[in-house]
Amino acid sequence: MSIHHSLDSIRRSLSDICSPPPDHRPFDTPRRFAAFAHRLSNLLLLLLPPPPPSPPLQTSLKGLAAEFSKAAETASVYNTGSKILVLVNCKNLSSALQQCAVAVASWLALLASALPDHHDLRHKASDLSRDMKLAQFRVTENEERVWCTLEKEGEGRESSKAVQSGIVMDLARALGFDPGDRAEFCNQVKLYKNDPFRSHSVRERRVLVSLERILSNWSVEPVTVTPNWDFEIVEDAAAPIFPFKSFLCPLTKEVMRDPVVVLESSQAYERTAIEYWFERCIQDGRDPTCPVTGTVLKSLELKANIGLAGAIEEWVGRVVEFQIKSAVQYLSEEPLSVDNVERALDHVYKVSEEHPSRRYIIRNAGVVPLIVTVLSDNSKTIGSHLRSKALMTLLSMANDEESRKIMLERGTTRLAVHSLIGSSEKEREYALKLLLEFCNDEDSCVRIASEKGALVLLSSIAGNMEYPSLSNLAEEVLRQIERAEDNVQCLAAAGRFGPLISRLQDGSVGVKIEMATLVGRMTLTNSCKEQIARQGVKVFVELLCNQEGRGPSLQALHNLSGLDGNATILIESSVLPPLIDVLFDEQDPSCEVKSLAASIIANIVSKPGHWELASADKKGNTMQSEIIVFRLLGLLNCLPSECQVTVLRILCGIISSPQASELVASHITSEGGFRTVLPFLEHPEVEHRVFAFKLTRLLSEWFSQNIANELRLSNKLTLLKEKLLNNQSTSDERSDAAQILANLSLSEGEVQTFLGGDFVEWTAVTLKSQRRAPNARFSHTASGMQEGLVGLLLHFTRNLDQPTLNMVRENRLMAVFCEQLDYTSKPKVKQLAAIGLKNLSEFGMSVTGRDSKPPSSSGFCSPLMLVCGKAASQPSACPIHNGTCDEDSQFCLLRSNCIKPLVDILNDSDTDVQLAAVDALSTLVSDYTSRSFKRVVDELEHLGAVDSLITLFTEVRTEELREKTIGMIEKILRVENMSNRHALNHSLVRGLVEAFKHGNSNSRKHAQDALTHLKQLSGVSGKTSSQTRARR
Repeated sequence: MSIHHSLDSIRRSLSDICSPPPDHRPFDTPRRFAAFAHRLSNLLLLLLPPPPPSPPLQTSLKGLAAEFSKAAETASVYNTGSKILVLVNCKNLSSALQQCAVAVASWLALLASALPDHHDLRHKASDLSRDMKLAQFRVTENEERVWCTLEKEGEGRESSKAVQSGIVMDLARALGFDPGDRAEFCNQVKLYKNDPFRSHSVRERRVLVSLERILSNWSVEPVTVTPNWDFEIVEDAAAPIFPFKSFLCPLTKEVMRDPVVVLESSQAYERTAIEYWFERCIQDGRDPTCPVTGTVLKSLELKANIGLAGAIEEWVGRVVEFQIKSAVQYLSEEPLSVDNVERALDHVYKVSEEHPSRRYIIRNAGVVPLIVTVLSDNSKTIGSHLRSKALMTLLSMANDEESRKIMLERGTTRLAVHSLIGSSEKEREYALKLLLEFCNDEDSCVRIASEKGALVLLSSIAGNMEYPSLSNLAEEVLRQIERAEDNVQCLAAAGRFGPLISRLQDGSVGVKIEMATLVGRMTLTNSCKEQIARQGVKVFVELLCNQEGRGPSLQALHNLSGLDGNATILIESSVLPPLIDVLFDEQDPSCEVKSLAASIIANIVSKPGHWELASADKKGNTMQSEIIVFRLLGLLNCLPSECQVTVLRILCGIISSPQASELVASHITSEGGFRTVLPFLEHPEVEHRVFAFKLTRLLSEWFSQNIANELRLSNKLTLLKEKLLNNQSTSDERSDAAQILANLSLSEGEVQTFLGGDFVEWTAVTLKSQRRAPNARFSHTASGMQEGLVGLLLHFTRNLDQPTLNMVRENRLMAVFCEQLDYTSKPKVKQLAAIGLKNLSEFGMSVTGRDSKPPSSSGFCSPLMLVCGKAASQPSACPIHNGTCDEDSQFCLLRSNCIKPLVDILNDSDTDVQLAAVDALSTLVSDYTSRSFKRVVDELEHLGAVDSLITLFTEVRTEELREKTIGMIEKILRVENMSNRHALNHSLVRGLVEAFKHGNSNSRKHAQDALTHLKQLSGVSGKTSSQTRARR
């Protein structure tokens, strides 16, 4: 760079530095640096014309050009950047100018040494170099304080209103404007926000956010209006004047309550506000100042301004009286004005909160009853928002003892409870807080609990986690209510059993009996029954040994035993021995007590709860033991009628248990025990008959011959038939009667004479009508009836003589059985139907097997003409019977379309159903030597029976089912095309190998033959299939 270019650059930079800013700038540092720049400008005039160039001269001028270019940029920030930006970066800017001054001093010294012939110029350059080297560019104390404050604001701290006001005052002094000039402050913040020099660092962004927050919180006219009071009736001569400026704290902009004076500055502040300001200054690491004057304080001593406090107190008293008078006027208007009501509530709330010592004025003015009246009489008119404010105001006034009494007398608890269903969260919140405030004494707790729906609403809110704050408040209210002894019952009714259980466990015997009485007469949900049983059943068991507590304890246990899940809890609490003692106690003739004990036992044994393993008496006998069963049977002869039915329930319960049923049935049927039950089959009371029939049905499932004999001896067989045919009998009785008749071992003569053809027709028709009945498949009684009716028809399939054959054909029993196979709700029905199809199919196959002649063209084999009826006009060959069967033949599974339904139930989840289906299908392949056997297998293959049987075999669950399935598969594999097709079925081969190794003797024999048909025997026996064939 040439000397001329360097000089031009220096002159431009000096011109920028010396140019005055567009507005007044309160910063001294750039002005001082500009003074040095002005001296340098005069010195450069002496270099005209420029001396001959030399390396020292060129280097010095080049260095000066670079440094003044930097200084010009810094000066530009001072002169054109926002003032707040300068304050935020004042230390960095001053440091930059300081570095430039030191560097310029060094270049000026080099310039002076490069001008040996210009003595005056060299002397002036040396003086300027010395002065700039000694110059100190530092920020002022006020700038230092503001910088420190903004630096702390850049850390993102929260500031109180007092601190924010102090920051505004310091900032105003540093920027040179009046602290009350909000417009200028707003303008400075806006300039800072849009300043192109701003670095957008996190720290500067936080400073901007803090200043914008301070600006939004700053009152528009903080010196003339206080936000504490709202005067609407300015024309009223009684209205107090607005507060004097001296009443307002400069920091909070509110009327002072505890005015103090800073001794050093004589400036008055609110005590808490100025103390917080001092604390903040010390935290920021700077000397505390007086916010208004900016004076650095050496002492932080404050003195109470008693005179000012008295004047403020007098003014506040006048304001309070006026506000309360206005509130009474607004709340007494007819009709009410919503705006005036809200204004009145705001006035009363502010007085109560900000001047609690003046609450008596509100009370004496009758404001509390007026607010309660507004809530009760105008609840819908004022809306949820004003209801919230009214409750909030009452909550504040509830801190006054006399006002709280007024609220309680006026029914405020009822209004608060009603607000618990309010539409707004705020309304519910203040209602809960008000109720919590009322819970300070026990009488109020009782009053709240007695309010209609209070406990239910509180429990609902407490359990709703969508609003956690409301939930916590409601829970606290409930805890307070629980302290009152009189609330135990209503709390329990609302599902709060804590107090009840606590008293039940820890109270005296009298209290325990009282709690047991309460539990006994309550209507409980299932969850409540479980909760009480888990925590209190042991106490009830203990009370059974107490003469006074026995009755209440039995009532409680009876209530709890109604839940299925409680059976286990009761058994684990050893409840059976004391109950058995009560039931068999001959010294206590009380029927009510015995009936309760029996009902509890019946409830327990009718539900799963491992009672079969528990001791029923002190000697260790179980409920299914012979002695207990006989004693129960004995009670049937000596107890009143209302107790007898409960004993029958117990017997039905213990015989229904899979673990105890056979043993109990044997006890009852032995030594004439069943004769004790027989009279109840004709008892005048329905409930007695229902349980008697149920017990007889359960017994007949185990000892059908014994029960049949007893019924014959007592002439009760006809009773069963009459009960079944009587539409006036209950559905339970008819269902059980049908199942009993189905279970009984009836002779061939009894089947024909006792039941007869008309009965078969009635049974078949009833089965069809039941299937068409709505919801029949989902009714336990209907499914039981279905089971009984199908079982009854089985009697006619066991011994098929000519009259019976006619009944089978006329009533199309095979079709009836087939229809039951899709009865999905009762596996037993499908099992019985499959057995019926098996019996009919077996008969059909046996008749065919007796005929050795070729099939006649006139129809089904001649011996079967009486079975299948008259031949069809166009007979077709039946592959099953190797002859001609009618399309509606009742002895041919194929013609009756029964094979596919039987195949479908091979996939049933019940093993007994699968066994019955396999047995029925096995009748089709019983004669594998028949000439038509291949046609039979082809037909089974076509209907999917072969694949289903193989699938069932590979997934088999029991040895019996495997044995029957593998036997049928072995016969099917005798057909060559079947063995060829399944020779590579690895699942089948694997299953056959497994049966050959681990099955019973029959299964092994069938598996060996089946593997031989598949030419897979070598894989099992170790011999090749060719060797096997050669041996044959």
